[in-house]
Amino acid sequence: MQQAVPAVHAAPHHGPPTTFIRKHVFSLDHKVIGKQYYALALVAVLTGMVLSWLMRIHLAWTNASIPGLQLLSANGAPGGKMTPEYYLQLMTMHATIMVFFVLTTAPFAAFGNYFLPIQVGAEDMPFPHFNMMSFWTTFVAFCVLISAFFVGDGPPLAGWTAYAPMSAIGKAAGPGEGTGQVLWATAIGIFCIGQLLGALNFISTVLDMRTKGMTLARLPVTVWAWFITSCMGLTAFAVLMPATILLILDHVAGTSFFVASGLVINDQLLPHSGGSTLLWQHLFWFFGHPEVYIAIVPGMGIVTHVLITNMRRPMLSIKAILYSLWALAFLSYMVYGHHMFVSGMNPFSSLAFSFPTLMITIPSTILVLIWIGSLYGSKLRINSASLFALGFISMFVSGGVSGFFLAQPSIDIMLHATYFVVGHFHMVMGVAAMFGIFSGTYFWFPKMTGRMMNETLGKAHFWLTFVGTYCIFMPFHYLGWAGNVRRYASFTDDFLKPLVPLHQFITVAALFTGAVQLIFFYNLIHSRFKGAPAPDNPWEGTSLEWSMPSPPPWNNFGGKDPVVYHDAYQYGVKSSTGADYVMQTSPEQVPAEGD
Repeated sequence: MQQAVPAVHAAPHHGPPTTFIRKHVFSLDHKVIGKQYYALALVAVLTGMVLSWLMRIHLAWTNASIPGLQLLSANGAPGGKMTPEYYLQLMTMHATIMVFFVLTTAPFAAFGNYFLPIQVGAEDMPFPHFNMMSFWTTFVAFCVLISAFFVGDGPPLAGWTAYAPMSAIGKAAGPGEGTGQVLWATAIGIFCIGQLLGALNFISTVLDMRTKGMTLARLPVTVWAWFITSCMGLTAFAVLMPATILLILDHVAGTSFFVASGLVINDQLLPHSGGSTLLWQHLFWFFGHPEVYIAIVPGMGIVTHVLITNMRRPMLSIKAILYSLWALAFLSYMVYGHHMFVSGMNPFSSLAFSFPTLMITIPSTILVLIWIGSLYGSKLRINSASLFALGFISMFVSGGVSGFFLAQPSIDIMLHATYFVVGHFHMVMGVAAMFGIFSGTYFWFPKMTGRMMNETLGKAHFWLTFVGTYCIFMPFHYLGWAGNVRRYASFTDDFLKPLVPLHQFITVAALFTGAVQLIFFYNLIHSRFKGAPAPDNPWEGTSLEWSMPSPPPWNNFGGKDPVVYHDAYQYGVKSSTGADYVMQTSPEQVPAEGD
C-alpha cells in the first residue's frame, strides 16, 4: 500500500555565494553553518578540556604550582597555586562550556545543520537568514562567556547550575559573583536565542521541506532525532532564557526574584525581599533535565544510523526506536525534580518525581536492547565510526545503571553531593554524547570534505579513549560511595585524605586521555587537506546524503529535487546491480519481508 507523499516546497532561493564573506563567514548555506558550529565546538572542547586538566592537577597535587596559571588570574592563582575559589570558577566555566557549547552545539547544531536538509531532500533551510543568525548569536554567547575570565573578579563560581541566592546577590557573595556572574547569565541568555532560532528552522524543515516521496515514515532516524531534539529545545530554552533575564535583573535592577527577605551575607542585611531561591531551581531544572536529552538524543540517532549502515541490515524495530525517543523527550520534563531531592521539597513531591525517573529507564532500556539484539548475528563492519557507536552504547549503559540509585530519594540524599553523581552524568551526558560526536565525524567526514580519515589512527583513537574514559569516570562512583564530596578543592586535612591516591590515578588517566585526543585532531586536520579522496558513497549507504557528490554542491541536489521511493534502510536486499542495498532514490522494487 502506497503512503501519501507530501507536497514539494522549494527552499527560498538565495543563489550561490559570490564573495568570500558570503561564502565562508556570513554564509546562508546550511552546510557552511554546520561546519561553523563544528569548528566552534572544537574550540570549546579544547578550552573545556584544558580547564578540566587544571582542576584535576589541583585535586591530585593540591600544593603544586601550575606554571603560567597566574597569568590567567593573578588573584585566583598567585604564584601558580590555585585558590579554592578559583577552582570553583574553573569548574563553573568547564561545565558551562562543555554542556552548552560542545554537547549541545556539535551533535545537534553542527551535524543537524549540515545533514538534516540533505536527508529530507531539501535545497536548504526555509529561513536561511535565521539560520545564519543562530550561529553568530551562539558565537557571540561564547565570546561573552569567555570574557568572564578577564573581568576584575574573574569568572563565576556558582557552578553551571548557578544556584540562587548566591548567584543573584552580586559581589557581596564573594569573588566571581558580581560581573562574572552577570556575564555568565548574559551568555546563556544569548545562547538560548540562537538555539531557539535553530530549533524553529529544524522543525520547519522537517515538516514543510521534504522532497517528493519523503513521507514521515521514510525519514532516517537521525532526522527524527534532530526533530525531537528541536521540539525539546523549543520548550526548554524558552524557559531558561527568561530565567537568566530575571537573574540579571536581580543583579543590576535591584529586583528580588531569587533572593528571599532578611538574607544576611558577611554581617550585611541585603536590601531584597519577597523572592524565592527555589524558583531558580525549578526554572533551571525544567530546562536542565531535558538538556540531558538534548545532548544525548542526537547521538542516539547518529549511532542508530551508523550501526544500520555497518550491519548491512535494518534494526529489529525502527518504530520502537522512534517511540522510545519520543518517550524520552516527553518524560524528560516530568523528572526534573529528582535534581532537587536535597532542596527540602515535600516528601510527596519527591515521590512524584521519583516514579517517572524510574519510568524513563524503560525507553532507554528498549533502545539498548534493540541495538544489542540487532547486533546479534550481524556481520558488523568494524571501522572507526562503528567502534565509537559501540562505545556509545557501552558508556550509556555503564553510566545509566547508576541512575537507578539516584532515582530513590532516600539514596540520592546521601549521594547527591558526592562524586557518584559526577561519574553518572559524565558517563551518560558527557562521554556517551562525545562518542556519538566522534562516530558521526568519522562517518560523515568523507561526505563533508571529499576525503577519507585515516582508519588506523581512528581505531587507535577509539581504543585509547575508551580505556581512558573508563579509568577516569568509573572510579568516581567509588569515590561517591566513600563520601567524597563534589566541588571540594582539596582533601588534605580531612577524612578524605586516603582517597588522594585514587584522585592521582584519575588525574593521570585524564591527562593521558586528553593527550590521546591529539590523535583525533591530527587525523581531522591532516585528512582535511591530504586524506585519500573519498568516493561519493564510501560506506554504501542508502540515505539521500550518499546520492550526491562529496562534498555536496552549494544547492545540494544541483537544482533537481530527488524523488524518494523507499525508507532510508533498505539493506540486506537483492539489488539489480548485485549490491546488498537499494538507495532511497532508486525506483527499483524491493521485495517485501518474507517474499
